[in-house]
Amino acid sequence: MAQTTATALPKGFRGAELGWPELERIPHPPRRIPLVGDVFGADVRRPVQDSMRYGRLLGPVFRRKFFSREIVFVWGGSLAADLADESRFAKHVGLGVANLRPVAGDGLFTAYNHEPNWQLAHDVLAPGFSREAMAGYHPMMLDVAERLTGRWDAEQSAGRAVDVPGDMTKLTLETIARTGFGHDFGSFERARPHPFVNAMVGTLTFAQRRNVVPGPLTPLLLRGAARRNEADMAYLNHTVDEVVRARRTTRGEGDLLDRMLETAHPVTGERLTAENVRRQVITFLVAGHETTSGALSFALHYLSRHPDVAARAREEVDRVWGDVDRPGYDQVARLRYVRRVLDESLRLWPTAPAFAREAREDTVLYDTHPMRRGAWALVLTTMLHRDPQVWGADAERFDPDRFDAKAVRARAAHTFKPFGTGARACIGRQFALHEATLVLGLLLRRYELRPDPGYRLRVAERLTLMPEGLRLHLDRRAPVARTPAAVDDPSSQARCPVTGARD
Repeated sequence: MAQTTATALPKGFRGAELGWPELERIPHPPRRIPLVGDVFGADVRRPVQDSMRYGRLLGPVFRRKFFSREIVFVWGGSLAADLADESRFAKHVGLGVANLRPVAGDGLFTAYNHEPNWQLAHDVLAPGFSREAMAGYHPMMLDVAERLTGRWDAEQSAGRAVDVPGDMTKLTLETIARTGFGHDFGSFERARPHPFVNAMVGTLTFAQRRNVVPGPLTPLLLRGAARRNEADMAYLNHTVDEVVRARRTTRGEGDLLDRMLETAHPVTGERLTAENVRRQVITFLVAGHETTSGALSFALHYLSRHPDVAARAREEVDRVWGDVDRPGYDQVARLRYVRRVLDESLRLWPTAPAFAREAREDTVLYDTHPMRRGAWALVLTTMLHRDPQVWGADAERFDPDRFDAKAVRARAAHTFKPFGTGARACIGRQFALHEATLVLGLLLRRYELRPDPGYRLRVAERLTLMPEGLRLHLDRRAPVARTPAAVDDPSSQARCPVTGARD
């Protein structure tokens, strides 16, 4: 139920001055200008990387002000661990996430904590990510991956480099569309991105632009962009409505959409409304492919730049999978080193680069910074994952062995957060990790990856992170003539770093 007026938190954007009684103790960038704040020298196209620069300069807790909006950023491991305490802090929906509410509403990602549809949808959909459900999705993931390798085979035969972010976006969109909603966008048969992808990118980009434009000037400065955003949202809604309409006439196979339409809450008997079904579908289609495509793209970049890592990962795939054409569901979890490559890529560039936490009641952050009820901070995950006190002086170096079992056990809890934290952490994290590990294994087994010598990693930002302009050259490998191990090692089962005992 919604809170009463007497105890409700302030509506809309809540500046740091409302919630941090000792705000002046927190450092801010030099050359702050009255009225406009810290806009001098700010990079509005890459706000995350801009904030990373200030994080290195100012330390593990700092603040930035854009006109009337002041935000506290946190990245120190101890501070972030304190914010992960669910008894004192909860998810805060603000900034870019709140800017997505016109299209995603009270979907799982964008719902406010007090909105009842969040818990209802979570309880109804959680069984859709059980081990049994995941095993059912696995063959469809393989089908989509084969469409990708068919495309890459043709590009390799023609001597052309592959567009990694573009093709990973096609792969992950088709995967979530088919497994979750029984829909085929035909992405690999298109010369250009599907209009759904263009509309999605448009809404994400617009949401990010609204973060850095002062509120009173938004209608003036973003008038044209706002019209395009309205058209993008209309297209997203229309596409999803068509998918749902088709499903109502033909029953699916027990996928996420079937659960949304037919499953009642196990305790209350409530069902999702038609409007909320649309919002959940949009949430899964957008969040279910945008972040995974970025994670795969970053991982492929690092594999191409570290041939020793690629060789070790490839040896594991050859040994574990042998010459089977289509690896089984359980065989994916046995790719322990491939999973470490993925985790290390997510450490350096978590594709969801930040998450916000708000105080449930008046409290003191890490026994140092008083916070009033409703005060919030933005945890800068990209810097949390580079904290030298957690990851060492070489935290900027790519090293998958940071995620071997011994290193994970030795590391402090709540220091690796690519999927958020707590009750509102990403519900689809195991889906994403299984899909990404499977695809990396398939690509490593089939190709040698050669980078463009002149390419230097550039990171594009649209609320999520993605390598910009990344293209790789491919060489086909000879088939492997080995037999996989007959018995699985139980210790090799992949474990989600968000919900594990340490991370």
